[in-house]
Amino acid sequence: MMRALFSAISGMKNHMAFMDVVGNNIANVNTIAFKSSRVTFQDILGQTIKGASSPQGGRGGMNPAQIGLGMQLGGIDNIMTQGSLQSTGKLTDFAIQGDGFFVVSDGSRNYYTRDGAFDIDVAGNLVNPVTGLKVMGWRVDASGAIDVDGPLEALSIPFGTRISARATSEVVMAGNLDAGTPTYSAGPPATGLVQSTLTVYDSLGNAITINLEFRKNSAANTWDVVGFYDHDGNTGTADQQVTPTPGQIVFDASTGAVQTPANGILSFSLTALPSGAATPLNFDIDFSALTQFAGASQLNVSSQDGAPAGALVSFAVGSTGEITGIYSNGANQVIGQLALAAFTNPGGLQRLGQNLWAPSANSGEPLIGQPNTNGRGSVSTGTLESSNVDLAQQFTSVILAQRGFQSSSRVISAGDQMLQDLVNIIR
Repeated sequence: MMRALFSAISGMKNHMAFMDVVGNNIANVNTIAFKSSRVTFQDILGQTIKGASSPQGGRGGMNPAQIGLGMQLGGIDNIMTQGSLQSTGKLTDFAIQGDGFFVVSDGSRNYYTRDGAFDIDVAGNLVNPVTGLKVMGWRVDASGAIDVDGPLEALSIPFGTRISARATSEVVMAGNLDAGTPTYSAGPPATGLVQSTLTVYDSLGNAITINLEFRKNSAANTWDVVGFYDHDGNTGTADQQVTPTPGQIVFDASTGAVQTPANGILSFSLTALPSGAATPLNFDIDFSALTQFAGASQLNVSSQDGAPAGALVSFAVGSTGEITGIYSNGANQVIGQLALAAFTNPGGLQRLGQNLWAPSANSGEPLIGQPNTNGRGSVSTGTLESSNVDLAQQFTSVILAQRGFQSSSRVISAGDQMLQDLVNIIR
């Protein structure tokens, strides 16, 4: 009789723990990147009333007879499945698609989290605005390289920092020159002429506009390239010609592709630049993407590597965790690399509260590296991971916990009644 009471008590006690876990799961249904818990039960070793015996003589074997002594809490497991991703549109919100964890630090210890609701503090640090913990990764060195094998550093987004101007060294032009264009004649009016403009920069970031003229040569499939630019700021005087004058492009008669020069590149030099500009300015123009087919002439500048000085105005994070600074001059430059940590047994991590995790003896040490490597997952920008709590399952567990507790309490009531009847025998 007493065994039944103690078994029922163990059932009530552990079903209360079951309800505590379920209640915590439900309470965190809207917590960013929350991982739900699951309770498992075990029976307690039973009391053996009669042992088992093997077959002997003409008798068969007999099974043991045992009375259970109740149940106990077997374990509380962390369910580390992926939560759904919700778009926020906020530049500093990150989510991990995979098994990795962000690394955050208070300056003396690293913590691990799936909560990517970050922000930028007044000092430009990328931080969790609730805890103040800094997001860790790797910064670029003086040469612009990132050493992912080096120690982790707190990441920062230094808005307002400036980058130096870059002198133009290469321009890439593409498009088509009409094969039916007549031979160039100065006119007036000029004929056999296709015009285009491009902007180049000197080492101080001064923009210089160059007017290019493509003049159809009397030689077959040959064009002369002549450039002009304003060298003195006086529109009333003749523009300076780009050296050499002219450059020459020869197209293949059968394919329409550039034949001469062989690599499609012509080198130019500007010697008499406007006041305040750095001289000389030497650059190449790559015409290898230019064609000569029958049809309208159309030219455009595909790219050029020069830029004026600029300041950091925004940033972007790719799926590999690479942080790219976006500058006011249109330049993009890598400024950092986000780090992710993976664990051999993530279910063995210890909860610290505030969406933080710490390694335990059974989780393994953190394996830190770049996103998209060794199963760490990729980083999604402008999104947050939702809780992985399944409300339907949790409310079912509420019913199970309630009924389990209720049934155990009925056993105690029944046991009490039986003991009362036993006491009443001596009346």
